[in-house]
Amino acid sequence: MTEPILEMRGITKDFEGVHALSEVDLSVTPGEILALVGENGAGKSTLMKIISGVYPFGEYSGEIRYKGEPLQLGDTREAQNRGIAIIHQELNLVGGMTVAENIFLGHEPTSLGWVDRKKMRRDTQELLDRLGLKFSPDTLISDLSVGQSQMTEIAKALAQKVDLLILDEPTSALTDPEIDTLFQLLEQLKRQGVTSIYI
Repeated sequence: MTEPILEMRGITKDFEGVHALSEVDLSVTPGEILALVGENGAGKSTLMKIISGVYPFGEYSGEIRYKGEPLQLGDTREAQNRGIAIIHQELNLVGGMTVAENIFLGHEPTSLGWVDRKKMRRDTQELLDRLGLKFSPDTLISDLSVGQSQMTEIAKALAQKVDLLILDEPTSALTDPEIDTLFQLLEQLKRQGVTSIYI
């Protein structure tokens, strides 16, 4: 049996006396696509925010193991450094910047102390090709559809070497063809060993 990439045991989170999560267990294997379903207020997003470091270690009780080791995140940056990315329902892209600029924002490739735009564009094109996306790295985010923007967020996560991708209500603003594209992309990522959890 394959060892889980993520194990959560006894996760409990309270907000001012209200139980958001109570003794939740979750196990996910590498390359798995897992959907968390439930009513609004059931704690799905809270659980994902714990996994991604939005709620740091100490603000909940229980144990998390990631890739066989204890996981006690202090913040989202630490989660990203460990290969965990969350794509929120509200996308985090800058409309007046290009796809390439958004994907590498904050970790731009450099050469001799300057941003290496050719490398950034080339690396972005490789990511878009890998994901089967048919728009240019030079396209402004404001010119993309909601679905294309969502795919850009996924490419942004993959540029940071993600192993666990969390998608918070990824289909809520997508058209039917965009939903099909998203699910095809998740299947492709599964074949590449990326684990996905979507709410």
